[in-house]
Amino acid sequence: MGAGPLVILIGACGGLLLLGVIVALWAVGIYNSLARGRVGVRGAWSDIDVQLKRRHDLIPNLVETVKGYAKHERETLEAVIAARARAVSAGSISEKVAAEGGLTQALGRLMAIAEAYPDLKANTNFMQLQGELATTENIISNARGGYNGAAGGYNQTLVVFPTNIVAGMFGFKQEPFFELDSPAERVAPQVKF
Repeated sequence: MGAGPLVILIGACGGLLLLGVIVALWAVGIYNSLARGRVGVRGAWSDIDVQLKRRHDLIPNLVETVKGYAKHERETLEAVIAARARAVSAGSISEKVAAEGGLTQALGRLMAIAEAYPDLKANTNFMQLQGELATTENIISNARGGYNGAAGGYNQTLVVFPTNIVAGMFGFKQEPFFELDSPAERVAPQVKF
C-alpha cells in the first residue's frame, strides 16, 4: 500500500470524525434547547400552581361564610367542597386541568347562591373573600396564558424536523395545554354585589 491511499484513508476517517463531532454538537444543542423549553413550561405551570393553591385556600372560608346564610343550599356547598378536594389531590397537569374546570363550575353555582341572599351579599367577610377569589381568578387566567404560550412553543419545537428526531431519541413528550372543556368553564365566576 502506497502513501497516497493511506493519506486518502486518513483524510476520509478524519472527515467522518469531523462529521461525527458536528452531528454530536448539533444533537447536544437541540437537546439543550428542548431541556430549556421543558424547564420553561414547568416554571410556567408552577406560576399557575401557586395561584391554584391560593384559590384552594380561599374556598373553605368562602364556603363557611355562605353556609351561615344559606343553610338549605347544602348540595351546592358539598359540591364545591368535593370539587376542591378533587382539585387539591389531582396529580398530573391533565388531571389538574380537569379538576380545576369542575371547581370553576362549582364556584359559579356558589356565587349564584349569593344573589338570593341580600344579607350575605352585604357581609364584609363574604365581600372580601369574593374579591380575593376574583383577583386570584384573574391571576390564574394570566398565568394560564403564560403557561399555554410556553407549552405551545415547546410543543412546536418538538414536532419540527429535525428536532423531532432528537426529541424522540431522548423521550421528550408534548406538554398539555391548560384548556377548559366546556363553555361554562371558560367563564370565571361572576362577582356581583
